Amino acid sequence: MSGFSLDLGPVKEPLGFIKFLQWIFSIFAFATCGGYSGKTSIKLTCKTGDNYTWIRDFYYPFRLSKISFGPLEPEAKCNNTWLNPTYLVGDFSSSAEFFVTFAVLVFLYCIAALILYLGYMHLYRGAGKLPMVDFVITVIITFLWLVSTSAWAKALVDIKVSTGPSIVTGTDCTTQPGFCHFEDIRRMGSLNVSVVVGFFNMLLWAGGAWFVYKETNLHSPPSSASPNATSSPSPSGM
Repeated sequence: MSGFSLDLGPVKEPLGFIKFLQWIFSIFAFATCGGYSGKTSIKLTCKTGDNYTWIRDFYYPFRLSKISFGPLEPEAKCNNTWLNPTYLVGDFSSSAEFFVTFAVLVFLYCIAALILYLGYMHLYRGAGKLPMVDFVITVIITFLWLVSTSAWAKALVDIKVSTGPSIVTGTDCTTQPGFCHFEDIRRMGSLNVSVVVGFFNMLLWAGGAWFVYKETNLHSPPSSASPNATSSPSPSGM
């Protein structure tokens, strides 16, 4: 029989249960990174004694080099002048989009694999090629979790620097001492979680690779003793 046959049994086995966890944590990975939106700000101290807080939003995919402070809005009413726009440093879209896109693809693959496990396990275990393909894809995904998460972790460090106190090192701040003060309102907790989840996914897929490997022809269970090995030799002819 080659048709769909629903069986929830594989979910109770390590093979299916780990795949379900991989599906869940892939959602956490792309949701915590792709859904992020934060703020950074500069507090300006005017010569008149008034204060003005300058807020800028930044968000996924983190093309920070397009976000600028300047010129001053008319409502600032500050005697100090901000002559030239000061842009944040860096474009981290490649690392962020790589991480999120890969997590989405993993999410889709997990859905396909769960459908295969729950509905076509008789075909999966009846054909030698499907487990091998699943094993190769699992190894590749494990490696790409390491690569994508490492790249995103490095980008996150640079994002924190670019949206941190370094934004007050612009020309108009340095030429007017005491004019600019950095205010930290970024709240990057979800981005930190995305990195942790990314490395956890790598470990989860590395552990799951063993159970997929056991389904392949490469894994040979210990062979039982041959019944002829214990039988007494046949008597020689007289």
